[in-house]
Amino acid sequence: MHELSVTQSMLELALAKAREAGAERITSLSLVVGDLTGVAEECARFYFDFVARDTIAEGATIAFRGVPAQARCRDCSTTYAPDDTIWACPACGSVSAEIVAGRELLLESIEVDGDTDTPEHTGG
Repeated sequence: MHELSVTQSMLELALAKAREAGAERITSLSLVVGDLTGVAEECARFYFDFVARDTIAEGATIAFRGVPAQARCRDCSTTYAPDDTIWACPACGSVSAEIVAGRELLLESIEVDGDTDTPEHTGG
């Protein structure tokens, strides 16, 4: 259910950026979502349609770019994609790893219509 609060936060950020740009309408949003965030794309889409109702983002499309989980072994520095249940380093077998990718959750860009000549882009 945390998709509702995540989606609400992304919408609020997009609305603020659109207001700064003098936009009349948000036509699309692009989100970067890491595999380890636990955000389900289908749920986020559903909640977006709900929270965007009666805003300038109503009817906007939402695109997701997934980021797979990656870990780096603290013992041998190997970077690898961990298995769902096995996080041991494939090179040395160590279970001491740090997550280096997969926790991303950001609004990558928005596209708007209105007083602006170009899409408004924002990164995080």
